Amino acid sequence: MESIRIIEMTDNDWPEVERIYREGIETGNATFETEAPSWEKWDAGHVKRCRFVAKSKEKVVGWVALSPVSSRCVYQGVAEVSVYVGSTGRGKGVGRKLLASVVEESEKQGYWTLQASVFPENVASLKLHRQLGFREVGKRERLAKREGVWRDVILLERRSEKVGL
Repeated sequence: MESIRIIEMTDNDWPEVERIYREGIETGNATFETEAPSWEKWDAGHVKRCRFVAKSKEKVVGWVALSPVSSRCVYQGVAEVSVYVGSTGRGKGVGRKLLASVVEESEKQGYWTLQASVFPENVASLKLHRQLGFREVGKRERLAKREGVWRDVILLERRSEKVGL
């Protein structure tokens, strides 16, 4: 794969971001969602300053973004991370570069805790998060159903060593 550039996501990236999100949905192991939202809904639910795309030859091959976990002010430094890598970018370090970029930017923006909910079957995502300093907090059993099947989720978190000390 050509060199990977990590840049801030713009609304112009949405068609490719949505395509990669749909790929993740189709795997059955990336999200409970069964269809991608509109740009407007997705944009409203994600932190503006903490969203990036990975580009190779000007094509988006992955993305990462943060979502607030709560509207309560006491949780203003806590966010949920979502990282998706398209089929052409998997196994090439794209996810690592994306997650490292959002971790760095999250600290600049004052986030002290990032959390991720990952299906146990998504071994690559669990490994990636652990490599970037996330630890397993626990297993949420039978958290929700996807296509009529109860699914467990591994809850991971990363505490900043710079913010919220």
